[in-house]
Amino acid sequence: MTFERVISQSRLDTLMAREVKTYESRTPKSRKAFDQAGSVLLNGVPMPWMGDWGTAYPLFMSHAGGNRITDIDGNEYIDFCLGDTGAMFGHSPAPTAEAVTRQVQRGITTMLPTEDAAWVGQELKSRFGLPFWQVAMTATEANRYVIRICRTLTKRPKILVFNECYHGSIDEALVHMEPDGELALRSPYDINPGIPKDALTRVVEFNDIEALEEALGHEDVACVLAEPVMTNCGMVLPATGYHEKLREVCTRTGTLLIIDETHIQSSGPGGYTAANSLEPDFVTLGKCIAGGIPVAVYGFTAQVAQDINRSFGHKGVADPMGIGGTLSGNAFAVNAMKATLEHVATPEAFERMIRGGNLMADGLEAIIEKHGLPWSVTRCGARAELQFVPDQPVCGSQAKAAFDWPMIYYTHLFLVNRGLMITPFHNMMLVPPMATDDDINALISGWDDCMAALS
Repeated sequence: MTFERVISQSRLDTLMAREVKTYESRTPKSRKAFDQAGSVLLNGVPMPWMGDWGTAYPLFMSHAGGNRITDIDGNEYIDFCLGDTGAMFGHSPAPTAEAVTRQVQRGITTMLPTEDAAWVGQELKSRFGLPFWQVAMTATEANRYVIRICRTLTKRPKILVFNECYHGSIDEALVHMEPDGELALRSPYDINPGIPKDALTRVVEFNDIEALEEALGHEDVACVLAEPVMTNCGMVLPATGYHEKLREVCTRTGTLLIIDETHIQSSGPGGYTAANSLEPDFVTLGKCIAGGIPVAVYGFTAQVAQDINRSFGHKGVADPMGIGGTLSGNAFAVNAMKATLEHVATPEAFERMIRGGNLMADGLEAIIEKHGLPWSVTRCGARAELQFVPDQPVCGSQAKAAFDWPMIYYTHLFLVNRGLMITPFHNMMLVPPMATDDDINALISGWDDCMAALS
C-alpha cells in the first residue's frame, strides 16, 4: 500500500508556490518574530515540533479561545488541531480557567495532597473502571512510570509496542521495524547509546495476532504498551476482536497490558477503554484532561495495587523505583483536572463532539467521492483522518507508506491560508464541543476547494 498521487509534481510545485506567496503576505509579523527568535531559540521555536508545519516559519499565536486561534498578524483560524488533542475541549475552557485563577491564589505546589485529588481519582474510576490512580506531569512521564512498575513486578526486561506507534518521548517506543524485521531508531537521537534496541523492546505490527503470539511467547516482555487506535501514522483501527485477543494473549503469557488513551479520549467520557469494554491492567491519560494545563494520570487494577504494596510497602514506590517528580500531583494541576472533568469533559460535551466528528467525516467522504479521488477517511469518536489511499490501512507500515509529504504540506497550507487549522505531520482533524455545524462545514468546504484545485 502506498499513497495515490493525483497530480504531477510540477503542478503541485506550482500550486505550492502560490500558497507560500499567500502565506507570506498574510503573516509578516510571524516571519519577523521567527527571525528574531532564532537568535535565542534553536531553529526559532521553544520546542522542535512547533516548527514542523511544512512552512519556512510557523505562525506565532496572539491568543486563543474556544475553537479559534488568532495569530500576531490578526488572522483568525477555526481550530481542528486543538494542540494535537491538548485542547480537545477548546482553548481555555471557562470553568477550568476560573478554577485555576482561584487556585493560583491559594497555592500552586506544596508536595501535599488535596481533597481535589481524591475527587479526581473517584471520577476517573467511575469513567474508566480502574480503581486506583496516580498523577504525573505528562503522558510520557505516566507511560515511563508504568513501564518501570511493570518491569519490577514481572521481573522481565522488555516491553512490546506496535510499529509506528507513539507514546511520547520514552526510549522504548522510539524504535520501528525495518523491512527486514530488524529494529531501528525512529530519529537520529539515540537516547540510550550503546544499548541494543532489542534489549529494550519488541516491535510487531498492529492487528497481527500471529506476530503478537510469537513475540509474547518468549515470556521476556513485561508489558504491552498500546494505543487502542493507532494515531501517530495517520489512523489505524483495530480489527474486529483484536483487543479481546490482545487481552487473552497478555493474560496467558503473564504480560501486563497498558492502554494509552492520550490521543483517543474523544471516544467518550471513559475513552476508547470504556466505550469498547477493554480490560487493561493500566490506562495512561494526558494532554486534555486539565483543559491543556500539563498533567497526566495513570490508573491500574486492584491486583496491581496489591502487588505494588506487597513488594514495596504501603508508602508506595517513590524511593525504590524513582517514581514521582517534585511537581507531580501539585494542587494547581489537580484542581484544573477536577474543574475540567466536572464541568467541561461532560457526557453532553462528548455527545456534541462525536456528532460533530461524524458530520465532519461524512462530509469529507462525500467530497472525496465528488472529486473521484482514491482517498479514504478513518474515524474514531470526534477524530477523523484523511488518508491518501483508497482503503484504510491495517497496520503502521501501511499507514506510514500512505504519507505523501508534499501533498500533506500543500493541503495544510491551503487550509491555513483560508483560516482553517488541522494537525501538522498528518491529516488529523478533531472536533471540540463548541464547534458549530457552520464551523465543520467551513472545513469541509475548504477541503472541497483544495481537492478542486488538485483535480
